[in-house]
Amino acid sequence: MKICIFGSGAIGAFMGVRLHQAGAEVSLVARGAHLAAMRERGVRLLAQDEDTVVRPRCTDNAAELGPQDYVIIALKAHSVPAAVPSIQPLLGPDTAVVTAVNGIPYWYFHKTGGAFEGRRLETIDPGGAQWTGFGPERAIGCVVYPATEVVEPGVIQHIYGDKFPLGEPDGGTSARVSALSEAMAAGGLRAPVLERIRDEIWLKLWGNLCFNPISALTHATLEVICADPGTRAVAKAMMLEAQAIAERIGVRFRVDVERRINGAGAVGAHKTSMLQDLERGRPMEIDALLSVVQEMGRLVGVATPSIDVVLALVRQRGEVAGLYSRPHPAAEPVPAVAAQ
Repeated sequence: MKICIFGSGAIGAFMGVRLHQAGAEVSLVARGAHLAAMRERGVRLLAQDEDTVVRPRCTDNAAELGPQDYVIIALKAHSVPAAVPSIQPLLGPDTAVVTAVNGIPYWYFHKTGGAFEGRRLETIDPGGAQWTGFGPERAIGCVVYPATEVVEPGVIQHIYGDKFPLGEPDGGTSARVSALSEAMAAGGLRAPVLERIRDEIWLKLWGNLCFNPISALTHATLEVICADPGTRAVAKAMMLEAQAIAERIGVRFRVDVERRINGAGAVGAHKTSMLQDLERGRPMEIDALLSVVQEMGRLVGVATPSIDVVLALVRQRGEVAGLYSRPHPAAEPVPAVAAQ
């Protein structure tokens, strides 16, 4: 089984180590000092009492690798459209593209049936770069739950979690998704194949779409956001708007909003990924977590007043910091409509 991890930062390299340990032929695409360290010393994983070094093939040029059985995209969501040309050499006739990215994936309306079948989402896939460059038929959904960090070039610290739910867009249990699930399980990762992968995508997004931008605006940790009555109320309002959108297109939430907020608060003094990116001067992942929810709200006729306000604020925060560029005007949603 040939697997390329395109975007081998903290999560991608962690997955690569585990799949390599399972016996897969793994290659990692990375760049900079991190790539140089992995080439020279291997990929080192620190996990609880474990200190492991593996030596998969590492490169910054995917064209060296040839077609793969699976390409796992573990980039930040906003980086994926521009990377489509670089990924092309990895794609053979039967290559699956596994979207291990945050937020709504490019293939979301593939095999959904109904009024929005085949709909492309401009805020996350400008010009349909992924839809046309990969094709939705290659897609396997993947929700990323573990927390990992690159503590120094070539060294990954595993903080918590081992769950990567997988799912075919049509809800089926194909040979390709089953084989990947088994390979990940052999490497110590939990990768259940779900019939309703979109439910799981929204469950994670439900928290990310509010806690990430609120933290970037306030610099507060999760426990502070969830405990303060004001920010908790903002988060809840955003989540209820998102829930109304998701349910309009058939999503089922297995927990209620209060339980989801309480679960986030229980994580403790944790800085969200968006706040960490802001503090470290890295591009902020706004569109895949927030802009796309606004776009989908306009699509299904659900107003998003709380999301609209927070999105306007966090976009400006990112622009002022030089860490965000808003979508092309053609990707901007039409003016708000009344809820139906």
